[in-house]
Order: sequence, then C-alpha cells, then structure tokens
Amino acid sequence: MKALLSKLFFICATATMFVACTKDEARESFLGGKEPVLTASATTSIPLAFVDKDKNAVTFNWTNPNYQFASGVSSQDVTYTMEIDVTGNNFAGAGKQTVSIAKDLSVSFTQTVFNDYLLNQLQLAPGVAKSIDVRIIASLSSVVSKLVSNTMKFNVTPYAIPPKVAPPASGELYITGSALASDWTNSPPTTQKFTKVNATLYELTVALIGGNSYTFLSTFGSWNDKYSIAIKNNPDAVNGGDFQWQGEDIMAPAVSGTYKISVDFQRGKFTVTKQ
Repeated sequence: MKALLSKLFFICATATMFVACTKDEARESFLGGKEPVLTASATTSIPLAFVDKDKNAVTFNWTNPNYQFASGVSSQDVTYTMEIDVTGNNFAGAGKQTVSIAKDLSVSFTQTVFNDYLLNQLQLAPGVAKSIDVRIIASLSSVVSKLVSNTMKFNVTPYAIPPKVAPPASGELYITGSALASDWTNSPPTTQKFTKVNATLYELTVALIGGNSYTFLSTFGSWNDKYSIAIKNNPDAVNGGDFQWQGEDIMAPAVSGTYKISVDFQRGKFTVTKQ
C-alpha cells in the first residue's frame, strides 16, 4: 500500500510541476516590441573643426523599444548598437563604425571622437564633404528579434589631424626580416624599399616567405628607427592592423607569395594583401 501511495504522490507532483512550468513558459512568451525612434541634437549636418575638437559634436537619443512578454514589459537590460556608415552602403560598408551602448537611451560624441570615426574607420578624406547614415539597433537576447530604428542622414566634413604615428623623418621606409629573401639586415636591397605615395602613405609589392617574421625600418643601415606591432608575431596581425614606433616583429601570412603592403601613418594601420 505504501508503495502504491508513493507512486500516486510522485505522479501528482510531476503533473503539478508540468502545469506550473507550462504556465511559466506562457507568461514569458515574447510578444514583440517597438522600433526605437532615433533623434539627434544636429539636423542636417554635424559641424566639425580642429579648434573645437574637445567640444560636443552631436548627441543622439532614442526611445525605449519596450520589449513585451506575456507577463508584461521586460525588465531586462537592453543592449544598443549604433551604426555609422557612408550613405549608399546600406550599413554594409567594410569600414562601418559600430558603437556598443549598454542600457542608456542616449550617447554623445566629442568632435575628436566623431572625426576619428570618419577619418580612420569610414576612411573619408579630410576637407571633403560627405553624407553619412546613422541608426540604432536594440537587442535583448539571441532568441529575441532585434529592433532597428529609423535612419538619420547627415552631411559631414572631417578635418585633418596629425598622423596617429609620426612618419619617418628620413622620408624612406624598408622591410626586412626572415620573411624576405635577404633575411634580417639593416641594409636591405632596393627591392625592399617602399614607394612614398604621399607624406603619410607608403606602399610596396614584395615576395614574402610564409610564416616567417619581418619589421619596417626607416633609416638605411640602422636598427634604431623601426616600426612594428605591439605583440610579437601576433597571429591576428598577419593581414595587417595597428602599428607603432619600435614594437615587436610582425608575422607574415602562412602562405608564401607576392603581397602588397600598405603602411598608413595617418591612420596608424598597415595592410598585407595577396596579389
């Protein structure tokens, strides 16, 4: 009899838990939300000037998406992502700027920061007017649909700033290392000398030995003046990235071949592209 009663109790308890869980799931069913409405302190243009670099450029505000569940409005924190891109790219440009914003319904950018986005991320030319698009995307979790705001358009003209990395005083740049046929030498052959495209951009097409290392020299015959990366042989930098004065050796791509290397002192970035 005791065994029978125990079985009946277990069945009833299980049924009760199932009903309770079903009700909880129903209460947490996602019903939807409202697309955020994006507004800004600027209207059609965002003025930028070096003399005002520390002043506010623009402030963006947006409405709460009010994610709704069966149990009511969600109390969970919403994460927002602002996207800034050149008009016509449909927010799919390779240089699109994304800014993550936790919880807040507003964000402000100084002229220095916003100008940096335009020059170094969107790669706009200084002194040239361009149209950009801005929108905000609300996200609650990976299983809940993202809500996208309206798109705002602005005319911007980024101003020129000092290069992120000071260009070589010599006006020359060389590559050397075990990734080159001449190996490590501070007197590399002329085939390893970069072409100076302008005051801040140097380019070279050269054969690299896969998986080996290299660095950039700016003074022929000296190891003292070099440019490289922060972390020695960083695998994340084989195709390019940020560089700095001095630094550590750079690892070449895994596959040997001919590559075009661009070193942009204005942006403080270099690229390595297979030819």
